[in-house]
Amino acid sequence: MNPILKYLKNLFASRTILGENTELHGFVKADMLMQRLVDDEKVPGLAISVLRDGGKIFQRGYGYADLKQKTHVQPQKTIFRIASVSKPIAATALAHMVADETIDLDASFYTYVPYYPKKRWDFTIRQLASHTAGIRGYQGKEYGLNEPYSIKESIAIFKDDDLLFEPGTDYHYNSYGWVLVSLAMQEASGVLFENYVQEKVLKPLGMENTFAEQVSELSHDDKNSFNRRSRNYTKNRLGFREAIPVNNFYKLAGGGYLSTSEDIAKLGQAYLDGNILDEEIISQFLTSETIDGQSTYYGLGWQVSEDKQGRPYYGHIGNGVGGYSNFFVYPDEQMIFAILVNCTDPKVQEELDEVMQTLLDSYEKF
Repeated sequence: MNPILKYLKNLFASRTILGENTELHGFVKADMLMQRLVDDEKVPGLAISVLRDGGKIFQRGYGYADLKQKTHVQPQKTIFRIASVSKPIAATALAHMVADETIDLDASFYTYVPYYPKKRWDFTIRQLASHTAGIRGYQGKEYGLNEPYSIKESIAIFKDDDLLFEPGTDYHYNSYGWVLVSLAMQEASGVLFENYVQEKVLKPLGMENTFAEQVSELSHDDKNSFNRRSRNYTKNRLGFREAIPVNNFYKLAGGGYLSTSEDIAKLGQAYLDGNILDEEIISQFLTSETIDGQSTYYGLGWQVSEDKQGRPYYGHIGNGVGGYSNFFVYPDEQMIFAILVNCTDPKVQEELDEVMQTLLDSYEKF
């Protein structure tokens, strides 16, 4: 029987059997786990899209995009802040620029941005993209800035600070490094970063619901795109409240995009289908960097690792003001997971891991 039909059959039956059945069907168990996140008020809303062998095997929304209006989440339409899942999008654009020989991963950053203040050591585009350049992370309230910076203007936040270490000798995850990557891409190409991504990545892949937050209302013909955006929440001991206003445009490459779970899954499928660029270029992005022979579990804009069962994957977790995201591609299983939540760090990664492991474990049964 088709797995979707099996899922639906079990789902309708689950009202009477879930409490007794200790070997829950994978789809039913995953559905139950995610519904519980909403019922237990751990998340306001959540969208999930799961692909296998190029087809949708599980896609559903849970909870609310807007708690006050009781607007239900729809994975095809509800638009979330995706935080650092923006990095694989930016990395895909960078890969195109490498293929076009517009930018060289191993060239000095100063080749493209000579006006950036000189540091004790030089550093490359590759080191910026892999978090091994020594650029610092957020300090104080920088995580929640609400300033209308352009990418170029925003470097004033951190440009005068020293590198944390000699580039190539250590790993320090941050989003400012990708601000610098996007700036170098603009300077090298003469094209605004957001426009380059739109033309080289989003439009070709049919990611029609993925865009920069600042220009969302202006970049789409769909006049309701703004209305389809989820509200952004944070959680405290009293429950959910609307998140503080932020302007993430300047860190678009590192964490500023908006999207749907369905769109993010499209990006993963393009990689599995080999529809991005040739393998020689893509493998550089999807291969973990090493420091003194030890893996950093990070390539260029992509987390590269294995799960608890030893299954290799690449993707990214994102956490930003009013948004939390998971994006994982399992090449051996030909499966893709895109999960978006409209809340700052809701502390549900263990539950999301269990959802994904449940569906992966069910892979060979269907």
